[in-house]
Amino acid sequence: MELRQLEYFVAVAEEQHFTRAAARLHVVQSAVSAAIKTLERELGAPLLDRNAKRVRLTDAGLALLPRARVALDAARDARDAVAEVRGGLRGTLRIGTLTSIRVIDLPALLGEYHRRHPGVLLQTAVSPMGSRGLVAMLAEHRLDLAFVSVPGPRPAGLHLVELTSSVMDLAVPLDHPLAGRTTVPIEELAGLGFIDLPAGYGNRDVADRAFAAASVRRHVSIEITDIGTSADYVRNGLGVALLPRFLLGSGAGLAVVEVTGADLRWPLSLAVPADRPPGAAARALISLTADFLPDGNPGR
Repeated sequence: MELRQLEYFVAVAEEQHFTRAAARLHVVQSAVSAAIKTLERELGAPLLDRNAKRVRLTDAGLALLPRARVALDAARDARDAVAEVRGGLRGTLRIGTLTSIRVIDLPALLGEYHRRHPGVLLQTAVSPMGSRGLVAMLAEHRLDLAFVSVPGPRPAGLHLVELTSSVMDLAVPLDHPLAGRTTVPIEELAGLGFIDLPAGYGNRDVADRAFAAASVRRHVSIEITDIGTSADYVRNGLGVALLPRFLLGSGAGLAVVEVTGADLRWPLSLAVPADRPPGAAARALISLTADFLPDGNPGR
């Protein structure tokens, strides 16, 4: 059994498709198919169901997958240890990120990381399910670490390092009845049409938890997947939105109202799997991130 065979098997299992797995591995599909067939012969059992429209794991494949991931992680750790002794990190760092993290300049952070560790290939990924999807990808070892917003209890199987946080305020159009207010109780927000991200995104979860705690019903009239454009939707009269203060900036073209009687703190954390220590490349990024946090951690 070779590490290459396990790497190909894990890629197919995660992508549920031979062509996508080959593209991810930067090899031809025939090489992936041949490696997995050889692995199946060596193990004496089929690992994949190739008759389905998409590739599915057999019972043997399901049993092998977590152990294959552990073996690949161990091999990566061994390479990291040797690289550290030689004075330079190598390998690939898989980073999960939100669709918009304006509180941290992520390109600047990754640019500095690349200058310090040019031998590390950086791969970033987002999830259409927001932080909830990134948490699932971490649990499946498809990511090494991720920037997430997870209000409430820490998800099982994860270690969270809180980086910063921001209070979420209500943004309304300038001609809205609430535009002349400085504060508004959460109870008065019932019946308004909100612009928000889908369930699973951090700011949506913060708002949903706050309204549930106050026993106030909330109507989301428009769902978008980029929080960075929320203010533009509000400016154009499409609804109101709860947005972190750092995102509102000067609030040009908007009225910003503080919501009282609710916990509307939006947290940003770095998450890593709890069942194994992060590798050297991940530890280097975690350490460097502290240099790119906003002064004073606004909202905390």
